[in-house]
Amino acid sequence: MIATVLIVEDEPAIQELIAYNVQHAGYECIGVDNAEMALAVIKDALPDLIILDWMLPQMSGIEFARILRSNERTRRIPIIMLTARTEEEDKVTALEIGADDYITKPFSPRELIARIQAVLRCLPSAACDEIIEIDGLRLNPADHRVTCSGAVIELGPTEYRLLHFLMTHPERVYSRDQLLHQVWGDQVSAEGRTVDVHIRRLRKALESVSKDECIQTVRGTGYRFSATALTIVKDSDADI
Repeated sequence: MIATVLIVEDEPAIQELIAYNVQHAGYECIGVDNAEMALAVIKDALPDLIILDWMLPQMSGIEFARILRSNERTRRIPIIMLTARTEEEDKVTALEIGADDYITKPFSPRELIARIQAVLRCLPSAACDEIIEIDGLRLNPADHRVTCSGAVIELGPTEYRLLHFLMTHPERVYSRDQLLHQVWGDQVSAEGRTVDVHIRRLRKALESVSKDECIQTVRGTGYRFSATALTIVKDSDADI
């Protein structure tokens, strides 16, 4: 899968420079100017990594990073903080609020790409025998049992594999072709229509525990598993 990098940078020249090098390195990228625009992107689908400028209009990158880290849906997205600040105290602040790395302006594009690659290499892969639980929906790979509030959900083997993949990659949008590759593997006779049929069966099964809406259709793109929503609030406001 090609990783998607979200660039949150309000200086057009710098955003363009980063985007060019990120794409040249083989990643997909999305560029936005502020935290509010970044939120709109994140609501649609989670990026694999965020390059976040410290000094942004309206809401600073530090404040936005703190919000992302306080929310269950977004807390695991890797963040590389980008800033002109060079003091050790500033670097410590960025790392303490949850940034995975820190790079100062001016920067070498080669160094930035190397840091992106290093951070992405450190991402944990979902263990095949690890119990997954999201918003009350629990999947246990050890016995292929899916439950919700104690109720057992009966799934066929393909629906189970489909749910397992989507739950281990929550909030990511996958096209039918991507799901075919990930779930059906080398069954070359399968086609996009096959995905639609099994998605319907999966939703029907989850309907018994009111979790069918977790399987969302993204028009013109594909499907994703989503259980929660993200809203920007200030630190003084209620938790999200």
